Amino acid sequence: MLFGMGTLHFVAPKPFDALIPPQLPGSARAYTLGSGVAELAVAGALAVPRTRRLGGGLALLLFLAVFPGNLQMTYEWVRSDKPLPLKVGSILRLPLQIPLILAARKVYRQTARG
Repeated sequence: MLFGMGTLHFVAPKPFDALIPPQLPGSARAYTLGSGVAELAVAGALAVPRTRRLGGGLALLLFLAVFPGNLQMTYEWVRSDKPLPLKVGSILRLPLQIPLILAARKVYRQTARG
């Protein structure tokens, strides 16, 4: 998932630009590309057994870091003229971040035990 999403940040960056909270300094595209690099790096770390523990910890931090972007998207979509199913979907998507965070934490902890 991280590899695919990281790649999409470069192939189709516009939707990701829209997720960047406007309160952040700098250009949205810089955050989009930076988060794409981060996702690809974390995916690589998770794929290699020797760096899997590091990857789990980085994935945990990454999933926490992108949550404000998910909140921003939901806020904007709920206030927009988007169809109701998209608005509801964006709200329901927010709690789905929890299993990703827990999975990353599990990888980090299990790898620490060996």
